[in-house]
Amino acid sequence: MTQEKKQEFTRRLSCCNRGQMIVIMYDILFTYLDDGIQAKEAGDYEAFKDAVRHAQQVICRLQDDLDFKYEIAGSLYAEYQFVNKLLSMAVCKNTSKNLQDAKNILGNLYDAFVEASHQDTSEPLMEHTQQVVAGMTYQKGSLTETLQDPEGSRGFLA
Repeated sequence: MTQEKKQEFTRRLSCCNRGQMIVIMYDILFTYLDDGIQAKEAGDYEAFKDAVRHAQQVICRLQDDLDFKYEIAGSLYAEYQFVNKLLSMAVCKNTSKNLQDAKNILGNLYDAFVEASHQDTSEPLMEHTQQVVAGMTYQKGSLTETLQDPEGSRGFLA
């Protein structure tokens, strides 16, 4: 994952609510799966293994965050378990086909979580974060981002 992608995800995570958090986790997962596919095409087995390992960590996090007082959590857990096995087999067989299969399986879930996140009106999970405003000024070929109140306290004062 590139540094720019990490910064983008960090920015999105700093102002998301519960519904958007799941969508961001899926976006991170898909990024790692794409990285694995690209590494396999480039013939870089170590990068392939690293990308799959990171994708498995995201899957495990999604499994850990399930709330089993809801009936659908059992179905999601089984689906995540199946995807995790697909990813393990991808490393064992040294093939990216399983990564593409995982993306296809998770694609429908992603669409459902995106739709659900549009209906979520809860407050952002993080408080006292800096507000980022993009696009007020721009330069040729790049978008300038500005932090609002960059000198203010962000919640911890020593």
